[in-house]
Amino acid sequence: MNRKLHGIHAPHRKNTADSVPKRMPPPPVITVPMSMNIGAPAKPVVKAGDLVKVGQIIAEAGGFMSAPIYSGVSGKVKKLDEILSSNGRFDTAIVIESDGQQTLYEGLTKPVITDQKSFVDAVRTCGVIGLGGAGFPTSVKLNVDPDRVHAIIINGAECEPYITSDTRTMMDNADRVVMGAQLLQKYYTADRIVIGIEDNKPQCIEIMKEAGKDVPGFEVAELPAMYPQGGEKVLIYNTTGQIVPEGKLPIDVGCIVINCTTLAVIARYIETGIPLVEKVITVDGSAVANPQNIIVPVGTPIRDVLNYVGLKTEPRKVLYGGPMMGICVPNLDAPILKNTNAILAFDEKDAQDPVPTPCIRCGRCVNHCPFGLMPAAIEQAYNDRDGAALKKLKVNLCMECGCCSYGCPARRPLVQINKLAKAVLNRYNQEQKALAEKEAAKKAAKEEAGVHGK
Repeated sequence: MNRKLHGIHAPHRKNTADSVPKRMPPPPVITVPMSMNIGAPAKPVVKAGDLVKVGQIIAEAGGFMSAPIYSGVSGKVKKLDEILSSNGRFDTAIVIESDGQQTLYEGLTKPVITDQKSFVDAVRTCGVIGLGGAGFPTSVKLNVDPDRVHAIIINGAECEPYITSDTRTMMDNADRVVMGAQLLQKYYTADRIVIGIEDNKPQCIEIMKEAGKDVPGFEVAELPAMYPQGGEKVLIYNTTGQIVPEGKLPIDVGCIVINCTTLAVIARYIETGIPLVEKVITVDGSAVANPQNIIVPVGTPIRDVLNYVGLKTEPRKVLYGGPMMGICVPNLDAPILKNTNAILAFDEKDAQDPVPTPCIRCGRCVNHCPFGLMPAAIEQAYNDRDGAALKKLKVNLCMECGCCSYGCPARRPLVQINKLAKAVLNRYNQEQKALAEKEAAKKAAKEEAGVHGK
């Protein structure tokens, strides 16, 4: 396979790679949002005053594209509240006061799996979503014709700077990753099961090779440490040579891509009956005194996380996720979500936004883009609100990885403009659709009038 890699060589800063995750004491209160996945929010099934235990369901899936939610602490439901999420919208949340006991719910049972349908049902019941950051309900991803699947790709790339939570999953729970791979192998007719790991994680590579050595068809792909190696379409190309066309999904080229931690959580649920209630997260950044990996209940306030690890200075910017694709938190009361893999807190110096200068037409944004898009041209089309040009420039292919902004010597906010440009294109497409429907109705009315005229 002829591989031509595009991307950037961002500083790795994997300061916590050797930090074995420590379990943080349960916080006094957790706040659990109902919108933690792509798709419909979950629907609360508890009310103020209800007593809950660890692993007890507190919200059911709100539709097919959704996932149930379970309590990560034992205690009492304080209230149902509205909180501001990082996307600027208000979200319903269940606030639970912890009793500090972490008592397991006595109704937990291991799922009975006999075929692909019962396996997908178990994944759905587990409450797991894409834990690498995307938040796509995993049961929906796996709800496909098994005969269409030719390659199962496990994402262990973890290409973002700082983050090592997936690294620790592969090092500390390799057996569960392999167990999950074997389940997929059993229920899907894949020719290959390959875990892609960047070559800056030699320990992970060796551990996963050893753990999977007796599994037929299991292989470890050592990938160059280049961001955004963990991007779904990038990973598919670099492990199979397949290109996912615009507007298509991985299954359209015979692939399922699943994060290594997602797979380990599924295996843990099938093995123990304990659903997704907690997360391993990396806590790092220039404002953090003791960078480390910790295990926290979903819904833990970020403030409690930062107080636990300690701060060197008051953080000026705090992110969900990594510095390339991470999102700023609205405040320190914001909770740990299902798909939170890191909390990064930066000091005044590192929190400064760069000052953009005029574009010098160097072409670095094009050279660094994994898909060869033209961010400078997209910026111009966005400024002109030219939907037709944005469609031609294929802005919807942008995965918002930030390579363009990172590589731009003029420090232009290219990835931010790409995001805004998608909204302009969406409006343009809606207008074009409405116009086409109007023209079709007019034509139909004209033809009907002609028939009656005869």
